[in-house]
Amino acid sequence: MSLVLSLIAFLLLTAGTALFVAAEFSLTALERSTVESNAKSGGWRDGYVQKAHRSLSFQLSGAQLGISITTLATGYLAEPVVATLLHAPLKLLRVPESMLDGISLGLALLIATSVSMIFGELVPKNLAVAKPSPTARWAAPPQWWFSRFLTPAIKVTNGTANWILRRLGIEPAEELRSARSPQELVSLVRTSKRSGSLDASTADLVDRSLQFGERSAEELMTPRSKIESLHLDDTVADLIGKAIDTGFSRFPITAGDLDETVGIVHVKQAFTVPHAERATTALVTIARPVSTVPSSLDGDAVMTQIRANGLQTALVVDEYGGTAGMVTVEDLIEEIVGDVRDEHDDATLDVVEVGDGWRISGLLRIDEVESETSFRPPEGDYETIGGLILQELGHIPEPGETVELTEFDPDGPLDDPVHWQATVIQMDGRRIDLLELTELGRRGSSEEEDH
Repeated sequence: MSLVLSLIAFLLLTAGTALFVAAEFSLTALERSTVESNAKSGGWRDGYVQKAHRSLSFQLSGAQLGISITTLATGYLAEPVVATLLHAPLKLLRVPESMLDGISLGLALLIATSVSMIFGELVPKNLAVAKPSPTARWAAPPQWWFSRFLTPAIKVTNGTANWILRRLGIEPAEELRSARSPQELVSLVRTSKRSGSLDASTADLVDRSLQFGERSAEELMTPRSKIESLHLDDTVADLIGKAIDTGFSRFPITAGDLDETVGIVHVKQAFTVPHAERATTALVTIARPVSTVPSSLDGDAVMTQIRANGLQTALVVDEYGGTAGMVTVEDLIEEIVGDVRDEHDDATLDVVEVGDGWRISGLLRIDEVESETSFRPPEGDYETIGGLILQELGHIPEPGETVELTEFDPDGPLDDPVHWQATVIQMDGRRIDLLELTELGRRGSSEEEDH
């Protein structure tokens, strides 16, 4: 009878350990928003989950205390009982009497510890991680009552731990932090996209929106080399002709170059001037003041300034006071929703897959190249893929020139990186307008194939 009761007690204590482990892992795996929502629409068990989650640090201390008590009691009961049960089989195996007690106790310790670890810790832990809400509903009520019953002991142990943390300069938290940084959310969205939990278009939109605030005005702007401007002596008729030729609607008015911009005009302002006077009316008479933003200003602040002025445009100024580019509301929208094109835009896409590589606009930002292709650019002092090519070549290239690039591959072998070839397809003055990237593969793998 004593042996049977000890075995039953062993099983009950193992179940107790499993209960506390399940409570610990399920409560930490649950988000506060999920707990609060379940408490509003669920049953009485969800109410206990909510109360336990609101005093999480205290409940985790209670769970640890419960695990320690049940584990110690399990070892105290199980080892001698299992050792007694092993005596007869070991005798049948003709184990010497002098070694019988030592071997039986060693095997008893191994068996009891294994059973307790598997059924008392690993199984409930994995269950709680896989199904946190259902597990918490069953584990939280007894866990909450146990912690309440042993409140004095838990306060002593928990208070001691918190005191040590404060001495180390860390303020203990009673609840888990539920807020997430933009970087954490971006990682979550990308993981959800890969697993299929979010469709690709939704994931890309959320990803772009979260990263928008991290972009600078320099990354969002249309670069200086692509800005079409008019001189202050030009007329309204010149404005209309320029709009027809370029498809643009907004133009800086300069007294020389873009560093001497005196204002900005929109093609719709031409309709405020009578047709007969358009050829003689100087643009300076209808130009509006242009807003300026520093190149380092973040995307959210740029959006605020753009929306505050009627022409929804601002010039981006570099650290030396020169005009680096121009940013419009269209630039900001495209950063969030992707490329937006109308009948006036160039029909050529920025990234086109061709054969074993891609044909890419030289103005494409490095982060955009990385997200749109399989090429992982190395780190360097450049903003665009064209800048990378110029850095590698060391001179202004001619169409047809090629350069070999080494991909930065964090998951690949450092001594055998992926090699790519970049070919300049088209130049726009001294700027690389179009290039082609072709993957050459790993040198080590090709050498091995040759051998």
